Amino acid sequence: MKDSVIILSGGMDSVTLLYDEQERIALAVSFDYGSNHNAREIPFARLHCERLGIEHLVIPLQFMAQYFESSLLQGAAAIPEGHYADENMKSTVVPFRNGIMLSVAVGLAESRGLKHVMMANHGGDHTIYPDCRPEFVAAMSEAARTGTYPGITLLCPFTNLTKAQIAARGRELGIDYAETWSCYKGGERHCGRCGTCVERREALAEAGIDDPTVYEGE
Repeated sequence: MKDSVIILSGGMDSVTLLYDEQERIALAVSFDYGSNHNAREIPFARLHCERLGIEHLVIPLQFMAQYFESSLLQGAAAIPEGHYADENMKSTVVPFRNGIMLSVAVGLAESRGLKHVMMANHGGDHTIYPDCRPEFVAAMSEAARTGTYPGITLLCPFTNLTKAQIAARGRELGIDYAETWSCYKGGERHCGRCGTCVERREALAEAGIDDPTVYEGE
């Protein structure tokens, strides 16, 4: 039954969720909020939706780039390099990004007569991103349920999974991760050094997937 909206960035995690739950996804929505890598991610989101025959919307949230503080919104040079465990990675937080996107997606779901909103947050996000943690998901789901007539809820099945576990599921689904984007710098190729690139490398290796990513200088 087609009963859900998915927030689809075009990255590894949301693309995996798209394929895993395709039978129940009625609408995919991507948000262009002015990040360095939106222009790299969104075409992949569109590609996969076209392949699966799922309606895809791109909604602009340019006010975030205009008014919010985050290295993700300040150009490639502002993105720190290293592992997500490093303290400097907190600069990549876009304040309440998922809260804003989920709110819009919930409104879309209610407008379309749908019951759920899906998001592909995962366990590796918890250290850095408050709006990916289980308690946030539970609170937002309760807010959506009580704040809408049909009682819309969030479905976030990857919340306690690692990125490697998600990649392993993608391998089972036959996903080509060359058709996804991770790098926060948003250049012609993945930089291979920022937190998302490091995490991508590690997850693919742990899942036993030959990394198809083209990295700078390799």
